[in-house]
Amino acid sequence: MFQWKKLLTVGALCIASVMTLAGCGGQQAATSSSSSSSSASSSAAQTIKVGSAVDFAPFEFQDEGQAEYQGFDMDLIRAIAKEMGVEVEIQNIGFDGLIPALQAKTVDVLISGMTINDERKQNVTFSDPYYESGLTMVVREDEQNIKSFQDLKGHKVAVQIGTTSAKEVKKIEGVEVKEFNTPADCFMELKSGGADAVINDRPVNDYFITKSGQTGVKELEEKLTSENYGIAVAKDNTELAGKINAALKKLKENGEYDKIYAKWFGGAKK
Repeated sequence: MFQWKKLLTVGALCIASVMTLAGCGGQQAATSSSSSSSSASSSAAQTIKVGSAVDFAPFEFQDEGQAEYQGFDMDLIRAIAKEMGVEVEIQNIGFDGLIPALQAKTVDVLISGMTINDERKQNVTFSDPYYESGLTMVVREDEQNIKSFQDLKGHKVAVQIGTTSAKEVKKIEGVEVKEFNTPADCFMELKSGGADAVINDRPVNDYFITKSGQTGVKELEEKLTSENYGIAVAKDNTELAGKINAALKKLKENGEYDKIYAKWFGGAKK
């Protein structure tokens, strides 16, 4: 009888040990799963989603056969992200859809040749300015009647929808404003005779004429406005704006900003 009791006791202890080990194994798996989930979350947190209207050369564009988006803004945001120790995921969004995408939290950051102005400040928080621009005008080379913005009355002007150029041109009395999705569409309208002038940010006009080798057009020297570009984040995300500003400042101090500027505009920033 004693022998049977002893065997039963030993068996019970063995079963208890197996159950304990199984319990430990289950806890380890749960811990591993939790750790894996935490790691994935941490990894996701190291990527910021960037929205940009990738049709605004030389700031953002995509050449045929190129997988990555190119341009001054693209190089700059990648350099800022590197300084911050994060990765970037760039999404191509129509310009007039950028701020709504930011408000919907589809993206975390906007960089797209976006002018800092009071109207936009009501919806987003801007970084420190990273580029000084201004609106200039391109006309056909044989155009003799348009020599300044004052001469635009009675003429058709092509602009990109949702931009400050569209807003400012609408203030000029007697101008027929034609809005298009991209700067390229505006220039096509000019060359085909559907518009008498294109008004856009100066670097975009410069790039169109010099880099694209376009002929039959000319850019007038006069500027309609002077404006600064900024990187936008959600209105309440001042922490991210602060990190972007710190990274931007560092890039200007260590010369990296000047290298990017020279690559796209020639020479150091004045």
